[in-house]
Amino acid sequence: MISLKRNSKGSLVEATGMRSKSSTMYIPKQTEVFKISRSKFSDFLSCRRCFYLDRVKGLVSPSMPGWTLNETTDLLLKKEFDICRDAQESHRILKKFNLHHIIPYQHESMDLWRDALHHGLQFQLDDTNILLQGGIDDLWYDTYDEKVIVVDYKSQASRQPVTTDEYLAGVYHQGYKIQLDFYAFLLLNMGFEVSPIGYFFVCNADRNAAAFEGKLTFEETLVPYNWEIDWLYTELAAMIATLNAEEIPSGSPACENCAYTFARSAIEDAL
Repeated sequence: MISLKRNSKGSLVEATGMRSKSSTMYIPKQTEVFKISRSKFSDFLSCRRCFYLDRVKGLVSPSMPGWTLNETTDLLLKKEFDICRDAQESHRILKKFNLHHIIPYQHESMDLWRDALHHGLQFQLDDTNILLQGGIDDLWYDTYDEKVIVVDYKSQASRQPVTTDEYLAGVYHQGYKIQLDFYAFLLLNMGFEVSPIGYFFVCNADRNAAAFEGKLTFEETLVPYNWEIDWLYTELAAMIATLNAEEIPSGSPACENCAYTFARSAIEDAL
């Protein structure tokens, strides 16, 4: 896909390929606080070279189109859960799975925690200048053990019904588990008691329907996930070391961004 840069009015503008805001770029060995989002941490896990070129050198990857259908599902689910949150009652999906004792978590900072762009959950790693942040979809509350539950909404379209084992084992769902691990890590370090089980609220559009007829029908299910955070300490330390490196690190052999860049440069150099 060829991506063209546009301004807020939709007009084409020059694409420089570089960041213009110095605050989004890290200077190795700097002491000022620097924010790393959950998505940028995921970039680090995918390819250290691309992560370094982005965060330290200011290289901007081509933009991607928005996922408007997924975003709409998330928006409408948040509205539903906010109604239950105000009433402090369980949502229909929770009742369906006999989880009547779970209700949407009520907190004055909920809107801030959902705002991934400007705030989100935040925690500054001990003895570092790195401030981790991540915008959540939702938090629920277990009234039995009085713990917060990490939740992420997921939309998809599959002909197969969603099962917990297959969903969590899916190669493209490993990043989803990293999301919940990351959010649980932030919440714990923010001082919250967090339930060891988080949930993916999966909305699976029916691809077996006879026709579209102006609507999509979704099968809703909950996928429980026992989050893990022990592995994060090693990877976060490696990420900080990468940020403070003076040389560009090696990339992932599977990184298509790196492969495209190297192949294009080789072709142009041969001309």
